[in-house]
Amino acid sequence: MGAGTSVGRMSTAAVNGITIGYDDSGDGRPLVLVHGHPFDRSMWAPQVAALAGAGWRVITADLRGYGSTTVVAGKTPLPVFAQDVVGLLDHLGLGEVVLGGLSMGGQIVMECYRRFPSRIRGLILADTFPRADSAEGQAFRRATADRLEAEGMTGYARENLARMIASYNVEAMPAVADHVMTMMTGASPAGAAAALRGRAERPDYRDLLTTITAPTLIVVGRDDEFTPVSDAEQMHALIPGSTLVVVDGAGHLPNLEQPGAFNDALTAFLSRL
Repeated sequence: MGAGTSVGRMSTAAVNGITIGYDDSGDGRPLVLVHGHPFDRSMWAPQVAALAGAGWRVITADLRGYGSTTVVAGKTPLPVFAQDVVGLLDHLGLGEVVLGGLSMGGQIVMECYRRFPSRIRGLILADTFPRADSAEGQAFRRATADRLEAEGMTGYARENLARMIASYNVEAMPAVADHVMTMMTGASPAGAAAALRGRAERPDYRDLLTTITAPTLIVVGRDDEFTPVSDAEQMHALIPGSTLVVVDGAGHLPNLEQPGAFNDALTAFLSRL
């Protein structure tokens, strides 16, 4: 945590039959950030350090199956993740929040907007995309899920590190690379597999995006291979009045690769709400 930031309050909440591990940092207006696959809430550490205590109460939770939250094997559809998010908001007594997510987290945020738009006063969609999976994409996610349960996370993590962050940052940013590897190899294979199976069945959110009335920030790493800039540009075109920021020198995790630029985009957006 940076100087002057509030110390995070590590807590657990009993929600929807599981125990959710979360951090509640700072004071002010609530900002809830949803992590991607196969990570945990520690991926938001630079954002918590920058924003908690700067007028924002930043809440980061481990998704079902990840980090310190209960692992439920099988299949976890996006509506289940969304119900966990709103369940945590209810547990904390929060009405309206600014809600952000990266990658799968961004898709969970879209599902949250589909289910409870009145609770969302601002949206942050980072390195994500709204389309449903093709038949081939669904088959690949299910095969990957089976592989993770059979082999564990290590091989998958090694293969994907140079796509999760830009390949040139693997050597240039060893601490970031180490953090990303630690999150991936520390993920529960059963939890990650359940999320992949559920995510394969998600709906197409493109029509939903055209109905969004909340102020929306779209952020993407310039060299993101998973969700390229073209995906962000499509969302920007679909969401009325949205703001698009492309972060140079970053891949799929610009919040970790270029936290200064990412936090500047967040701060500018939040200051306008």
